[in-house]
Amino acid sequence: MIEDGTAIGMGLATAVNRIKDSKAKSKVIILLTDGVNNRGEIAPATAADIAKTFGIRVYTIGVGTQGTAPYPVQTPYGIQYQDMPVEIDEGILQEIAQKTGGKYFRATDNDKLTQVYKEIDKLEKSKIDIKQFSRKEEKYLVPAIIAFCLLLFEIAARNTIFKNLT
Repeated sequence: MIEDGTAIGMGLATAVNRIKDSKAKSKVIILLTDGVNNRGEIAPATAADIAKTFGIRVYTIGVGTQGTAPYPVQTPYGIQYQDMPVEIDEGILQEIAQKTGGKYFRATDNDKLTQVYKEIDKLEKSKIDIKQFSRKEEKYLVPAIIAFCLLLFEIAARNTIFKNLT
């Protein structure tokens, strides 16, 4: 079983490890979290330093309502939802974004999250040249030969076998 918790530093370090050797002009990580770093062996600030070393920009997003939100809790009567305070470590998320040249966002609902992704998309536009090649192949030859053969058969049949029927 995976322990419950949030390992922001480990998640960021893993993402950096996955894209550090990319040949892309722009390397970007979007770090989305709904909690406070309370697990993992790597501190978020250390992971941000590693990302900066590899020239990776990190956009951080804190997701969750302001105040409290329903959270499933195991009780003697089964799982019940209780309102728990929403805790997001906005300070560390802002620090990660600032260190790496990214930006911090707060999304309190789905619409706001959609807006955040659209804004990140606008910030990360880069012009690339694309060369497209298309190979065209004519497909009419086989049907044309079949139609021509049927036409010849019809002419031959009309002038031989079916000559007396008309």
